[in-house]
Amino acid sequence: MPSTKLPRRSFLKTAAASPAAAVAAPAMFAVAAPAMFARAAPAMLAGAEASKKFRLGMIGMGRRGRNNLKSILRQPELEVVAISEIYKPNVELALKMVPGAKVYADFRDLIAAPDIDAICICTPDHWHPYMAVEACKAGKDVYVEKPISVVVEEGRMMVKAARKYNRIVQVGTQQRSGKHFQKVVEMIQGGKIGDIAFVRAWNYSNQLPEEMGNPPDTAPPADLDWNMWLGPAPERPFNKNRFGVDPNHYSHFRWFWDYAGGMMTDWGIHLLDIVMWAMDVEGPSVISTVGGKFLIQDNRETPDLILANYEFPKFVCVYENRITNGEAMFGRDYGITFHGSKGTMFVDRQRYEIVPEMKGLDPRGYNSEALMVREEGRAVNHSTDDHWKDFISSMKSRKPPISDIEIGHRSTSMALLGNVSLRSRQRVEWDPKTETTPNKEAQTYLKRQYREPWKLTL
Repeated sequence: MPSTKLPRRSFLKTAAASPAAAVAAPAMFAVAAPAMFARAAPAMLAGAEASKKFRLGMIGMGRRGRNNLKSILRQPELEVVAISEIYKPNVELALKMVPGAKVYADFRDLIAAPDIDAICICTPDHWHPYMAVEACKAGKDVYVEKPISVVVEEGRMMVKAARKYNRIVQVGTQQRSGKHFQKVVEMIQGGKIGDIAFVRAWNYSNQLPEEMGNPPDTAPPADLDWNMWLGPAPERPFNKNRFGVDPNHYSHFRWFWDYAGGMMTDWGIHLLDIVMWAMDVEGPSVISTVGGKFLIQDNRETPDLILANYEFPKFVCVYENRITNGEAMFGRDYGITFHGSKGTMFVDRQRYEIVPEMKGLDPRGYNSEALMVREEGRAVNHSTDDHWKDFISSMKSRKPPISDIEIGHRSTSMALLGNVSLRSRQRVEWDPKTETTPNKEAQTYLKRQYREPWKLTL
């Protein structure tokens, strides 16, 4: 895997460029990019490919799909020509945004369509691997939402598919395209806060007493293909909390193990991804997680409290989530703190702040530094737009995007391993290079059985 460091020279060059240049394939991949990207860049790319308009097909038009669509419609080099969605109200909402798009009832027909260059996958998590692999096999580039998979084995298959079929695959960890996140990574890797031995990431909220309740199983809505929604996941009766019948509902499917991994893989992956980038690591060596469902009384399966400890050779990272108490550090309900020998760095999607260590320092000569990424009270953080621009740039150059599938797989794996430790009730020893563990019980959570007739194959 190429180094994920962001060299100072590359960052400053990017930051000083125009918005279009700022999202070009980052210099961190320029030297060590996989050979397949070099082979996939013939001279013709400098002409026709560099100026073409990419025809995009979108699979999954729920809330996240439509949020991505808003960013896509701001990109003049993208044209949404097709959508696929199995819930009629979502189709109607999407067609209001792209009235000329062709509607495919079966996503497989969309993937096979010869007039589509790239696929955007915004379905529930359990569909991501199959759709992404099939899109690569069909010669399509892919933008796939995070987390890329439900188990580690699937993610590695997605990486293999991208490499085997020479496809660009961008993962929707859009914070990597956020300019102030890039600045934070530059400062941490440049030693701004000294040596770091401890990192903390968190999401806090209070969902009591508005938890989602315990609705009974029922027949699915007439305008939903429930069997297709389940796809490779185990056959289950319809329950509105597993799906959610309001097109604007929060994605409650995330709280069921068949389809996702709770807050750990919904939000935790965004934070852990930045940790891995800033600390320049491939994965932890030991994971030990505690938690459970202590106060929430609804029918979710994932915990209402989780605390995952990740041991690396040179530091420890802790990820915490609780949904029954919202008291937060730095007055923020989510964020990351990097604790260094010279200071502590806080970062979230709005700002970063450095609090210096005062011991042995003259406070008159070492002031706290803060950057509020705001303009007229609004966050100047167009990371999703910039992430799509980076994807476009990568499709043109055939160089890896900033959230290449290998990077997205490793960030997803870190989040998944937190759940593996929790569910197996084991301290999991992990080899990030071979992606193996000697822990027998933990091994059972690294792969999953697909329901017939679905098969994940290269």
